[in-house]
Amino acid sequence: MRDILREGNEIIRLLAALITVLVSAVGASAQDAEPAPITSVRITSPLGRTGLAGVVRIVAQVHAPPGVTSPVRFFVDGALVGTATAGPPFAVEWADENPFERREIVAETEDPLGRTVRDTIALPAFEITDVTEVTSVLLEAGVYDKTGRFMSQLTPDAFRVTENGVPQSLDLVTREAMPTTLLLLVDNSRSMSRRMEFVHQAAGRLATSLRPMDKLIVAPFTSHIESVTGPTTDRGTIVAAIDAMQASGGTAIFDSLLDAVQLLDGIEGRRAVVLITDGYDEISVNDVDTALTAAARAQITVYVVGIGGVAGISLKGETTLRRVADQTGGRVFFPPREIDLVPVSEAVATDSHSRYLLTYTPSDQNKDGTWRGITVSVADGYRVRTRAGYFAPKPPPIRPTVEFTATDRQRAYVSITADDLEVLEDGVPQTVDTFQEAVDPVSIVMAVDGSGSMKKSAEAVREAANTFVDAVRAEDKLALITFSDKPSFAHLLSTNRDWSRAAIAQYQTSGGTALYDALWNSVMHLKPEAGRRAIVLLTDGRDENNPGTGPGSEHSLEDVLTLNKSVGATIFAIGLGTKVDRAGLERLAQETGGDAYFPATGGELADQYRQVVENLRRRYVLSYTSTHGAHDGSWRAVQIVPRMPGVQVKTLGGYFAPEPRDAAGRK
Repeated sequence: MRDILREGNEIIRLLAALITVLVSAVGASAQDAEPAPITSVRITSPLGRTGLAGVVRIVAQVHAPPGVTSPVRFFVDGALVGTATAGPPFAVEWADENPFERREIVAETEDPLGRTVRDTIALPAFEITDVTEVTSVLLEAGVYDKTGRFMSQLTPDAFRVTENGVPQSLDLVTREAMPTTLLLLVDNSRSMSRRMEFVHQAAGRLATSLRPMDKLIVAPFTSHIESVTGPTTDRGTIVAAIDAMQASGGTAIFDSLLDAVQLLDGIEGRRAVVLITDGYDEISVNDVDTALTAAARAQITVYVVGIGGVAGISLKGETTLRRVADQTGGRVFFPPREIDLVPVSEAVATDSHSRYLLTYTPSDQNKDGTWRGITVSVADGYRVRTRAGYFAPKPPPIRPTVEFTATDRQRAYVSITADDLEVLEDGVPQTVDTFQEAVDPVSIVMAVDGSGSMKKSAEAVREAANTFVDAVRAEDKLALITFSDKPSFAHLLSTNRDWSRAAIAQYQTSGGTALYDALWNSVMHLKPEAGRRAIVLLTDGRDENNPGTGPGSEHSLEDVLTLNKSVGATIFAIGLGTKVDRAGLERLAQETGGDAYFPATGGELADQYRQVVENLRRRYVLSYTSTHGAHDGSWRAVQIVPRMPGVQVKTLGGYFAPEPRDAAGRK
């Protein structure tokens, strides 16, 4: 018994030693393994392009252990553009000289162990939106008698065209021979297995009907279009592709028809699809309406050859196939026997080659993206086959640009990213396309109260105004307007600071306070200016005439705010003393995304002007493609909702959509 216990104890001792060795080995391995980086860097601006060449501020956020900082290097397309040694935020300025070329931005730094960590973003090329007009419509039409014979001798005056029921004047009617590209879209699904020989014969017959100028694409399909042959004129290549087709898999007619339309995109001349199928669609993701819409937009004719498969052609399938042919201006055939393929192939060839070309300029030139139904008729009861209509060009997308500030409850500026914001237009969420710090030049109008009540503060006003002039950037344009009984421009927008200083030196006080007329004139002066715009207003009183018995302006506060909605100037209001219209000045700032300041004495003015300059330097700009694309001239309310608690965002509040245009292209 003692021997057994002794052996058991020895085994336990050995196991304990082994466990100790294993634990030590695991610990050593853990020490040898390289720890994960505890520093990360993320580029937060810019995200996207604005389409304007100019200076862009590249900003990166760095998360590192407390007290650990390392320089952040910024590269554009592999070239170092700057190093930021102080932050947050870590930022450098870069001249985006060509926003129409793709750029790659990299920010990198080191973690405490000296390892490089980086973030990379791609700035895609700015997209140019083509503005298209509904200048003319081209129709291909076939005209047939009651027996189906093509009528080839019609004169232009025989045709009548209406668009949405409105008669149209034809510009041209002709029979012009044009090259045709036929795409043979052949059903190779399992349901066609018993008729594949028939399918081969049908496809072969259609291939032999080509003219020397025509090309053919062979595109077998099941759940999708499979290997494509063509475009080609070589009969041997076409026949080999047809002979290689075998039945297997499910059927997706509508998905494959949609793919066929895309395959024909960009091919010149007449384009047509010859769909050979039993009409049984079991797995398409898209429906028939989607496929027909695509064919209509591409102006592609679809001919249908219905061949009954294992279960024949159902009534639903026949109805759908007839609709596909009718709405695209094609024809549908249901040949029951091989011998009937000869007239079918001849009819398709004749129909695709024997077409009239009609053009007209629509009386409705609105770019509204709507469907325009077309009817073409001729005398003597002849039947006309043409497409059912077309989609008018859509108006160009609306891409608002919103400038804003983000501050905490103590009005301290907050660094944010696009991920920290939600953008709503009339309550509908929008997707941000571009986001960056606002560094573009600003056009600024200084509006300074020169009424008699400002006399005691005149010297302080001159000093503070000069402080502001010295603080704005050299590339910013300044204008100065003073107002008493009426507003008067001391000088217009310019980067010449000597003009500003000379105008400030001549500042005089007298008369009443035409406050809103001065603001109206300031907004009007900024209206033709591109880019960022701001007004810095200084006043010590209300809008009133010199006796103080009535308004001092012809315009009102509402007039100014309404006008500014279409201009988008940010208004900074400085109300000096206790007799100002505090509520009015606060409203001016709130509804334009600016700020209001209320110094008690003239000695505080310089500090208020510095705060305005700081505000202009700590702003963000984002843009998005509006989900409401109508050009209706309506006001669209825009909210930028911060996801960070305690953050406040100030913006202009919205924008006016572009005005609709009439048939002559006028607003």
